[in-house]
Amino acid sequence: MSTMDPTAIETRPPADGRTAGKTQAALLVAGSCMPVLGAVLLAPVLPTLNQVFADTAGVAILVPLVLTLPALFVALFSPLAGYVADRMGRKQLLIYAMLAYALFGTAPLWLDSLGAIAFSRVGVGIAEAAIMTCCTTLITDYYSGQQRNKYLGLQTMVSALAATAFFALGGALGSISWRTPFWLYAVSAVLVIPMVLKLWEPAKVAPTTTTKQPVPWRQIGAPAAVTLFGGIVFYALIVHLPYVITGLGVTDTGLIGGAAAIASLATAAGAISFRYLAKLGTRKLLIGAFGLAAVGLCLVSLAGNVPLAIAGAVIASAGTGVLLPTLLTWAVNGLDFAQRGRGTGIWTGTLFIGQFLTPIVLGAVAAGLGNLSLALGALGMACALALVAILVRGPRLVTISQ
Repeated sequence: MSTMDPTAIETRPPADGRTAGKTQAALLVAGSCMPVLGAVLLAPVLPTLNQVFADTAGVAILVPLVLTLPALFVALFSPLAGYVADRMGRKQLLIYAMLAYALFGTAPLWLDSLGAIAFSRVGVGIAEAAIMTCCTTLITDYYSGQQRNKYLGLQTMVSALAATAFFALGGALGSISWRTPFWLYAVSAVLVIPMVLKLWEPAKVAPTTTTKQPVPWRQIGAPAAVTLFGGIVFYALIVHLPYVITGLGVTDTGLIGGAAAIASLATAAGAISFRYLAKLGTRKLLIGAFGLAAVGLCLVSLAGNVPLAIAGAVIASAGTGVLLPTLLTWAVNGLDFAQRGRGTGIWTGTLFIGQFLTPIVLGAVAAGLGNLSLALGALGMACALALVAILVRGPRLVTISQ
């Protein structure tokens, strides 16, 4: 077993000797919340959109696409965003993407056609692909060792908390008008100002250098494949826990939202613990994360009452909170600077493919097995199989650099 850990590789210092601190981390973590905003903000107004555009042909398909199209295009365009980031620079692409996000995100404020609104969401997804790829790549560029572990965990933690806040905020703004939540997309245009002033390119790499260094698929292939499955596991309860709680006879939207909030807090707790658990190494963290997810999902599947379902969701969510930063660290640590944007883009793409596939896969399994609870139990068993596979052929890294 090799004792070398690629996280021990330090990033190259910026040409002017600047050192990134909390300000840069805060901006990059805030930028990483933009895809979360796009994913959950509009969920509460979907029924209203159905009513407003009831006369539109294909409304039953177009309205859900308003919510899910960005995730699909994040998945499709993240690898390309990584390639562009390696060629033209991380900061430059991030600034353009933040401005495009504000433009396409607020477009439904003035659009009157459901088809045009759905098309604008394609632009949101492409912008999100670049934002997520650039923010994550810059975190791995700016920081190394324990600091990198800290901020990658913080990125997942803040995103989990933001999902809960954005869902509640979307509902509150949606009660004013179905268009009102779209104003929040303008926050990226405000955030871009300190990004211009406080962020920088971490190194200058000539285009000829990047073209001679292809992405090492042998290194990133396994993390990307596990991340595709991990994305389905991560989003399973985010998407389906409200249906589980409803299936147990609960009609109080406050209680349903409270259950989702508790699960989000568990995800946040798992993510922030990554900073302290990183010393255990990638292999042990993956085993622990998939183990918790397996136990939690099976418990949710078997739950006959709300407290037991919430307990299962907390266990599973704590596991997935650790899972995401572990997978990202495994994927990108050890990549050369000139490869890191593309590597991060590939990882982001596979994660969002998992997000997009979550309702499709679980819906198909639920149809085959008879109900959603059994489908979640089957996913829990799949997590147990993933745990066994990692035990047999998992990454052989001993520690994550401190």
